[in-house]
Amino acid sequence: MQVFKKLLTKVLCASLDIFWLMKQISVKQIARQRIQILFEQAQQVCKTNPDLARLYIGSARKIAMAAKTRLPVEFKRGTCKSCNALFVQGYNCRVRIKQKREPHIVITCLNCGNQTRVMLGRKKEQKELEQNNH
Repeated sequence: MQVFKKLLTKVLCASLDIFWLMKQISVKQIARQRIQILFEQAQQVCKTNPDLARLYIGSARKIAMAAKTRLPVEFKRGTCKSCNALFVQGYNCRVRIKQKREPHIVITCLNCGNQTRVMLGRKKEQKELEQNNH
């Protein structure tokens, strides 16, 4: 009888764990879909109504935080972290390539002045090639 109870509790616990896991996966999928939709809407509206685009991006960030998902890289690099502006080159951001230390791209938001750096990492690749050749 005790063996049966132990087996039954294991099966019930396993099914609850699977149910919880399925629920978490569906929540994250829904969050990713909504984030995608909000960024598409922000891109459509960014030149005509930049304030509405900021609201969309802010909402997308809040959804990502609530669902504990990461924003895709193209969304992270395409927005300002401080003012939630969608970057449009020549309109509200300035893009420069810097060669100091490691090569990187500096994106400056013209609304708030915040700078975002994107590392290129070419020197590491060159060092690895040099080491492999010798």
